[in-house]
Amino acid sequence: MDTMRVARLEVGGTWTRSGTRAGAWPSGAMTARRHLAAILACDVVGYSRLMERDERCTLERLKIYRKDLLEPLVSEHQGRIVKLTGDGMLCEFSSVVNAVTSAMAIQRTLAEREAETPEEERIRFRIGVNLGDVVCEEDGDLYGDGVNIAARLESVADPGTVVVSGTAYDHLQGKLDCGFTPLGELRLKNIERPVRAYRVESDASAAPPPLPEKPSIAVLPFTNMSGDPDQEYFADGLVEDIITGLSRVNSFFVIARNSSFTYKGRAVDLRQVGRELGVRYVLEGSIRRAGSRVRISGQLVDVISGHHVWADRFEGDVCDIFDLQDKVTESVVGAVEPSIRLEEIKQARMKPTDYMSAYDLYLRALPRFYSMTREGFADVRRLTNEALSIDPGFNLAKALGAYIRSISVSQCWHEPEDTRVATRMAREVLAEARDDPTSLRFAAQVIAYSAKDYEMALATIERSLLLNPNSAQGHTSCGWVNAHSGRPLVAIEHFHRAMRLSPVDPEKGIALSGIGMSYLMLERYEEALAWGERALQEMPNYGSSHRVVIMALVKLNRLEEARAAARRLMEAFPTYTLTLQRQINPWQDKVFGERYVEALGISGVPE
Repeated sequence: MDTMRVARLEVGGTWTRSGTRAGAWPSGAMTARRHLAAILACDVVGYSRLMERDERCTLERLKIYRKDLLEPLVSEHQGRIVKLTGDGMLCEFSSVVNAVTSAMAIQRTLAEREAETPEEERIRFRIGVNLGDVVCEEDGDLYGDGVNIAARLESVADPGTVVVSGTAYDHLQGKLDCGFTPLGELRLKNIERPVRAYRVESDASAAPPPLPEKPSIAVLPFTNMSGDPDQEYFADGLVEDIITGLSRVNSFFVIARNSSFTYKGRAVDLRQVGRELGVRYVLEGSIRRAGSRVRISGQLVDVISGHHVWADRFEGDVCDIFDLQDKVTESVVGAVEPSIRLEEIKQARMKPTDYMSAYDLYLRALPRFYSMTREGFADVRRLTNEALSIDPGFNLAKALGAYIRSISVSQCWHEPEDTRVATRMAREVLAEARDDPTSLRFAAQVIAYSAKDYEMALATIERSLLLNPNSAQGHTSCGWVNAHSGRPLVAIEHFHRAMRLSPVDPEKGIALSGIGMSYLMLERYEEALAWGERALQEMPNYGSSHRVVIMALVKLNRLEEARAAARRLMEAFPTYTLTLQRQINPWQDKVFGERYVEALGISGVPE
């Protein structure tokens, strides 16, 4: 089959049938014309494995599906096939509704035809759809970001699903009988800016999370009204502290900061936010800082009824910022459920430092911490060091500094003494910060991972969750502490709880990786591989996810794929070795730790 000789489309990488690089500017581009189009990118899941298993049968089945399924369904929905590749196709539609309708029909029809095929032989597609600007050549070939993003969305879609970009989603509202699950802002390979994405759900009722029985709240990022972009970190830090204060009220269900902040900088429909996050109340507002004065304005909206439950404004000196945060939190609690004794919030108050300059440095460190990059971690190390030089008793900064050093070892971004220093700092935090849940969760992970004191780590993370039961990051930390302590089933429960509290979290990959690691411990390798691959799609720069995928592939005897996965790991973390892994192995289950290193060695990770 001639089309099977065509190289698979890779954005910015391999050659397409027209003899140019996909997404690159071809020579003679003067004849190109630019227009808006809906682009559908589709490929076969596990194509190499299917070809290795039975090349002739796979080629024949694909030929039949292209002729009898793909081409008719694209044509029926007024689309055109731009190019065919070895295991997929690229299509153009003038309507994004038609593109998604065609994609859903393809997935539905293929699933019906493959229903009787054994699982390991089944052909399944991934499909990505984007609405964007494209450049069209005289021969009909397409280039540009519109194509690139569609191809990258296809690569992160789960088997049998359709993933659409935010621009496509915005044009689909109310036009299709389906639901959409938000996937947050994804970091896609070779795409500079994060891309908002949604998974299409054929059953509309299945998409939004159900409302919890408790009063449920999401706090959106407050608008920085200071006229100074450099004050953005200050506004974000204050909102994060308000979220933490609300989370410590046991009677509330509070969406985590990372999911709330996916709406930053976007004009949003609050009812839509409520549906996507599965909450009844949304708090929004603004912060203005001028010199030493701060003004916080907020309003609380019942997104079910659309009514404004509460609105107020608070002003004061920057030195009184913690009191202003408490006032906002108390007002929200009192407005939502007057029966809750405000004493809960008052007891939860904790002024982290008497030095505003140290607190300011901590706020500057937070966005760099969330970046999950080597450069970001280096900035956190520097900023927390500066904060501690001002106030050596600032335990929140000390806990973050300890955690950065510990996780840097896992990411191969560490300095020689990081394990020892992280352990010392974490133990100091435990001795001094018994009632700060954030400091405790940082310390718990360090104590488990770096100090390997599992009993102390479990007790610490349990206290953290007792103080703040609504912390998604606390549940993620609890999952990892339990995994390191040889309790994978408990770990999986906490990881799932974290993802419900933060359903569109840009750092969801950390929890997904933890689930994959837990399934490795349970020797359920197919499930471990599926979760590990999802984790890599969410956060390709998180080292643990690479290692989950490698061990699962080795245990499934898919050694060529394991070696390819190991090469990707070494490209991302070139200083990683088996010797380093043996030194840092955090597992209480020594047998699992040995199997883990052995699998990495089989895949080709160097000694």
